[in-house]
Amino acid sequence: MQYDPIKRVLGEAFNKTPFLRKLFYNLLDLLLLRTWHIHKELRAWAKNKRQQPIQILDAGSGFGQYSYYLSGLSPNWRILAVDVKDEQIADCANFFQKIGRHNVMFRKEDLVTYREPQPTFDLVLSVDVMEHILEDVEVFKNFHASMRPGGMLLISTPSDQGGSDVHGDEESSFIEEHVRDGYNIQEIQQKLKSAGFSRTEAHYSYGSPGKISWRLSMKYPILMLGASKLFFLLLPFYYLLVYPFCLLLNWLDTNGKHPTGTGLIVKAWK
Repeated sequence: MQYDPIKRVLGEAFNKTPFLRKLFYNLLDLLLLRTWHIHKELRAWAKNKRQQPIQILDAGSGFGQYSYYLSGLSPNWRILAVDVKDEQIADCANFFQKIGRHNVMFRKEDLVTYREPQPTFDLVLSVDVMEHILEDVEVFKNFHASMRPGGMLLISTPSDQGGSDVHGDEESSFIEEHVRDGYNIQEIQQKLKSAGFSRTEAHYSYGSPGKISWRLSMKYPILMLGASKLFFLLLPFYYLLVYPFCLLLNWLDTNGKHPTGTGLIVKAWK
């Protein structure tokens, strides 16, 4: 199914006031397991850095929830959030201006061609972006060239172990906008090294607990919303029933080690 139209409807619904936008971000933080994993990695990275003048690239910023989270960790950090979609950039820029988060700037860029002329960033964040881009090695090279020595790249993306809800050659991605079903864990690390990164680490997310949580908290609601917008009225009641289970499952997935999983958390250093 196509995910972008549903995202557009959600954006329109929660973009009416700053309060609703913040509520939307809080709901995403609670419901999205990938956010649990990313926040854990960002907290570890940010230790002893909150007083430093850090430069961050949010590469494929989407709704802007990660830029919002990062900009709240330290006023000393400067964040450039880029996305290829005009409406996302406009909505986010308007919201951040209204709430006075002046340490974030939004700009339209294509990651396949965007590269800073000088090494600039101490952290590059790319959450659920690379599965949408065919020219992934070019993007990794651009990230590497735009980063300062010692900088870290943090990626969240589906794996080839059932990512995008694909479990065989005869199946296609649950999300039609994906150009690949998922990365092999060795493949993505090799591509990052070929792009110039000196060291990489990767581990699986969305293990056994996460797979169940994803179906309950994301897949089934998205399918319902894709069938009819009337399900917006039923979603609060649905989540009242399932979220206590998802909360436990998300905690187990974030704090456990998984021999396999449908997601990958990948880090690479320049």
